[in-house]
Amino acid sequence: MILEVADIRIPPGRQAEFDEAIQQGVTTVIAQAQGFLGWQVHKGVESPERYLLTIRWATLEDHTVHFRQGPLFPQWRAIVGPFFAQPPVVEHFVLVGAS
Repeated sequence: MILEVADIRIPPGRQAEFDEAIQQGVTTVIAQAQGFLGWQVHKGVESPERYLLTIRWATLEDHTVHFRQGPLFPQWRAIVGPFFAQPPVVEHFVLVGAS
């Protein structure tokens, strides 16, 4: 399992709109993607314009190839992209330990 972490910054004052858009984008677009296993989104307390979107993928290629290079990615970006104050920082992680 691969964990994608996207650090997203939006302009101040657009949180309510973005809250709806990101949930819509994940549930209607990303959820259709090959290898999609689940997601969470967190909004910053001290920095309410900062969001951390985490998506669980079966493989790295499910995100980087099948989703990012497929027809769903432009649909996703059309929903959330207009809110980005800067390009999101996206990294991938593997689980080392848990309780």
